[in-house]
Amino acid sequence: MLGGGGLVGANVYASATEDGGADSAETLSSPAGTIDCPDVGDKLTDVPEDAKEDVAKELALLDQQIADAYQRLTEAAQAIKQDPAFADNAIMKPLKEKRGATIERIAIAVDRTGDRPEGLDGLADCTLRAPEPDSGDQANGADGGDGAQDNGGDNQNGAEQGGEQQGDGGQNAGNGGQAGNGPNAADYQDIKSVQPNVQKPALSSDASRGTFATSCGVNDNGLFNSDNVIVAPGVSNGAHHFHDYIGNQSNDAFASDEDLANAETSCVNQGDKSTYYWPVIRLQNGSQEQDANSPGGGIEGNAGEIVTPKEVTLNFVGSPRSKVTEMPRLLRIITGDAKAFINGTANANASWSCTGFEDRQLKDKYPLCPQGSDVVRTFKFQSCWDGTNIDSANHRTHVAFAAADGSCANGFKAIPQLVQRIVYDVNAPSLQDGGKTTPLFAVDSFPEQLHKPVTDHGDFINVFDEKLMGEMVDCINSGRKCGVGADEGDDPGQEEPTEEPTEAPTTPPADDKPEPGDGGNEQTDPPANDDPATEAPETGKPATEKPETEAPANDEPGDDAPATDPADDDKPTLSSTVAPKSDGTPSAAAGDDQEQGGSGDDENAGGAAAQTQPPAEDTEDTEDSLGTKPQAVGGNLAETGATTLWPAAGGAVLLIGGFLVLMRARRSAR
Repeated sequence: MLGGGGLVGANVYASATEDGGADSAETLSSPAGTIDCPDVGDKLTDVPEDAKEDVAKELALLDQQIADAYQRLTEAAQAIKQDPAFADNAIMKPLKEKRGATIERIAIAVDRTGDRPEGLDGLADCTLRAPEPDSGDQANGADGGDGAQDNGGDNQNGAEQGGEQQGDGGQNAGNGGQAGNGPNAADYQDIKSVQPNVQKPALSSDASRGTFATSCGVNDNGLFNSDNVIVAPGVSNGAHHFHDYIGNQSNDAFASDEDLANAETSCVNQGDKSTYYWPVIRLQNGSQEQDANSPGGGIEGNAGEIVTPKEVTLNFVGSPRSKVTEMPRLLRIITGDAKAFINGTANANASWSCTGFEDRQLKDKYPLCPQGSDVVRTFKFQSCWDGTNIDSANHRTHVAFAAADGSCANGFKAIPQLVQRIVYDVNAPSLQDGGKTTPLFAVDSFPEQLHKPVTDHGDFINVFDEKLMGEMVDCINSGRKCGVGADEGDDPGQEEPTEEPTEAPTTPPADDKPEPGDGGNEQTDPPANDDPATEAPETGKPATEKPETEAPANDEPGDDAPATDPADDDKPTLSSTVAPKSDGTPSAAAGDDQEQGGSGDDENAGGAAAQTQPPAEDTEDTEDSLGTKPQAVGGNLAETGATTLWPAAGGAVLLIGGFLVLMRARRSAR
């Protein structure tokens, strides 16, 4: 009787859960793609001072709208599979209406005190970018470069697209993953397969050959938040992903210039209160960080254990062509593009490598480092300044990279160049099993950017004491090595490769160089940490030259004009924020129907505070926020073969038979 009853119960449970379990796993491991929207912030080259606050908040709302739409897209994957028109009708059209209304408010805000910006009308329409399957031959990690693209906007390329997970789950169902939105095997490449690709142009006789070092720790005190005070001042969760902060200890969305000037600093030299920050790296090992249920963290797909850097070096170096001048106080510089996967690589400046192999830099791949070698992120910031502004409307045009000969064009002045190197003690992930044996690692990103390595970026605000800045310039111009840590060995981070490349890259290294961006921001390969005192910016085209890369096909506006009236569901129903606590850890608080939230960490645009539930009009077949559903776990009863009711029938026979035997035994006993 017990055996028969057990068979009945087990079979009924298996049959009831069979379909639901399969759907859940498929939805989480196979996202419906991603959303490609034109970057409005990049088109705003002149915003009047009186309009900056309103414009920043509207740009933040645009990013929030994309994050919400991406959330609905992933949650509705099954509905889209059954009805391809669902995505367009329930997600993309409402997104276009809301963007159109927000863009119109931006134009009105600028028009009040300046000239109405042109060219914004066609930026409301977005494209649904379909996922592409992983390449099977890339799972072994030996040649992750196959199909690599120069332009992140080229959505026809499998290696950069890669939104769909591997057959076994890729972002494997049991390890906590990035909520199913990346990374995947195609995002990694064995560093030994890369040929040396770092060049050092010759220095002129007028070159400034010195180096000034500052040491500000590795953020072992755990100062994190998902704000971005540069692109979204006054807006919580502006980055939609978490940052490590070193140096200035008061950096959050609400920090004023005075707050930064009066803050504590983690730098050894207390005259350096500058703020240095970058997206955190996480291990996809299922760990629950303090932001697991917060906007910017797990809610927006940034999940797993945050890795504290093993080492961070900050060196300011000179120009290969001239002396340098002092940076203005509170100068803001962002290098790289947090939206490069969608925007294309015109402004990307990611550079990944391994210790012992830093003469080889990867732009759109995470490195697979051999045993005993550590992962390295290198940022080489812009080194030419317009001589007037500490920031610009799109956070680009006031600074630029040097031209091919190392000079600063169009009246720009050479300033000390920040070379930032971040080292991590993480093992090469096991790609064959989706990171089950050794977890995947990935940089935090906007949800729709799918944690692509090309989106890596760094931020800097100069809060050096003016006297110390003067000492820095004198040191660099006189060819000396100065500052904290300057004498700790020559060429920190410069190691001879321990192994030769195993094969040639699939594309010539020169083709991986990003084209210059608008406003004179040419992106050059960051250094391989050769001696910063002698290294010059890599050769490239003049900083003011327009990029030659074509705009991503999916960024082109549609024929329909954007809506000029706010959509009915334009206001979020719930806006959550993350603000840093006094000890540096984030806290979450819900707000009421707000029109603005956080801004984007991208140099161009802001992002709004993450919403924990989408507007009701757009939430068909969706319930939970991005990243709040548990990862599907395989191996339920439906997978054991109990997919019909025949075991239940057998169990019923056993149950009845056992009952009859029991009754006969009782009668015999009487």
